[in-house]
Amino acid sequence: MQLDFRQVRSDEVRTYLDLMHAAYAPVKALGIKFDAATATLEQATQHLASHGVYALYADGVMVASVTIRYPWGPLPGPFGLPHIGWFGAHPDYAGHHFGRQVLDRLEQEVLIAQLRAPAVSLGTAISHPWLKEMYLKRGYEAMHTTDLGKGHITLYMKKVLNQSQHDVWWEKLAAQQPGV
Repeated sequence: MQLDFRQVRSDEVRTYLDLMHAAYAPVKALGIKFDAATATLEQATQHLASHGVYALYADGVMVASVTIRYPWGPLPGPFGLPHIGWFGAHPDYAGHHFGRQVLDRLEQEVLIAQLRAPAVSLGTAISHPWLKEMYLKRGYEAMHTTDLGKGHITLYMKKVLNQSQHDVWWEKLAAQQPGV
C-alpha cells in the first residue's frame, strides 16, 4: 500500500468534508459538539483556506487528516503554539492506524522539520471516553480546562517536541506574563 502525506488542496474540499463527517460521526453520536462533526461545505472551504490541513492518502484515497492552527492565524490555540484542530481517520480503515500515522507525519515533517515548533497543543472534550488517554499515551500533558460554550468542557493539552527550544519559549512566555 502506497502512503502519501501532503497538504490538502482546495479542490479536495468535498472529499475532506466527507472524511471529517465520517470520522466524527461516532463523536457526534456521543453528543459531543466538535465543529468538524457538523461543518458545512462553506465552513470546510474556509477551514482549508485559514489553516494548514494535511492528509494521509492510501493508494490515492484520503484516509486521515489533521489540521494545524497557527498562532498567527484566525483561530490560534491558547498557548501561542501551533494547535491541532480537526483530526480524524476514516472508520472504514479501522486497524490501519492511519490516525496515528498522520499525527506522526505532521509532528516530524511539519512541526519539527519545517516550523521548528518547540511544542504543540490541542483541545479535547473531557467527556470523550478515550481521547484524553490516547493523547496522554502520545506524550501530551494536560494543561487546563475551560468552557468554550460548546456543551462540553475542553481540556487543553501540550506536547513538547524539542525540550531545549521549549525551555527558551517557556522563559520568554514567563517573562511576558508574570505568574505563569
